[in-house]
Amino acid sequence: MKNIAILGSTGSIGTKALKIIENNSDMRAVALSCGRNIKLLEEQIRRFKPYIVSCERKEDADCLRASVKDIDCKVTYGMEGLIECATYDKADMVLTAVVGMMGILPTIEAIKHKKTIALANKETLVTAGQIIMPLAKDYGVSILPVDSEHSAIFQSLQGIGDNKIFKILLTASGGPFRTYTKEQLENVTLKDALKHPNWAMGKKVTIDSSTMVNKGLEVMEAKWLFNVPLSDIRVVIHPESILHSAIELDDGAIIGQMGIPDMALPIQYAFTYPERREGITDRLDLFKVGKLTFFEPDLDLFKGLRLAFKAAECGDNMPTVFNAANEEAVKLFIDEKIKYLEILDIIENAMENVKTNNADSLDKILSTQNETIEYINSRWK
Repeated sequence: MKNIAILGSTGSIGTKALKIIENNSDMRAVALSCGRNIKLLEEQIRRFKPYIVSCERKEDADCLRASVKDIDCKVTYGMEGLIECATYDKADMVLTAVVGMMGILPTIEAIKHKKTIALANKETLVTAGQIIMPLAKDYGVSILPVDSEHSAIFQSLQGIGDNKIFKILLTASGGPFRTYTKEQLENVTLKDALKHPNWAMGKKVTIDSSTMVNKGLEVMEAKWLFNVPLSDIRVVIHPESILHSAIELDDGAIIGQMGIPDMALPIQYAFTYPERREGITDRLDLFKVGKLTFFEPDLDLFKGLRLAFKAAECGDNMPTVFNAANEEAVKLFIDEKIKYLEILDIIENAMENVKTNNADSLDKILSTQNETIEYINSRWK
């Protein structure tokens, strides 16, 4: 039996993961956490009978505790609760599917407790890759990527032996505004930005995909996951989202992973690695697909991707500034307090004004996050 803790069980990744667990009799969800969707969390408790759950706020935990008093399940809350779920002694694997930098500390603690990490939280490696990867090596912990692109790269690597990567080809759909002009982008609404052509995701990730900030975060994550320089990572616009990413080898061979745009396959592969099992989604029909197209990204149009490469090249705490500024800017956009293109203006402004440090500790990373938030609050709130 593989016992799995899911951090972010009520989100799009978490709910899909639970469907996979339900489809595999030798898997069990032993710990679940959510933000504030306690109604869905209660449904999950009654369906999957975890030993422990956590939510964001004490008052929600109190309500949930009363609602599920007929079930033997510990209810906790806050960062302490999140860490308790991540380090739960019966869990073999932790799926980190929370959004934002709150995923860093639980991941660190899970590694220290020697849990296999199924990683779906980009910010963990974007802001703290220099801490996380050496720590995982020291504790002998595997980090298995769950993002479709990184899973595709990971899967492609399985057959190359000792041969090294020449290039990583990181695919991107281009989002809903791939063919827009700068003038058209100026009039994008929240409703427009939440209409992704291929993927069903939460609000924040969907908006990040539309600005291609999401792809910039994935570039930074790939650098740490696969130990390659930025110059060896190439972003490729692929509107059909069928080739999920690929690697190019020294002899010119390109090995990639294809499938329908659904997160079930990469989640399941992380859960069953190195075994492959029958999945819960439809199979890819190449005859229906017909053709695949590829384009070079326009870095003038997709300023978010350009700024991400700049932040990654600067290193130190600049990826944290980039990520924290984007998180705050997206919140403002969701609350309809700023225009769409102001998301990128805020990121750029923060990168120019928040002081740099060497980001060699979690305290420094969190300090940079707080400084970035304070700077944005002083200017835009």
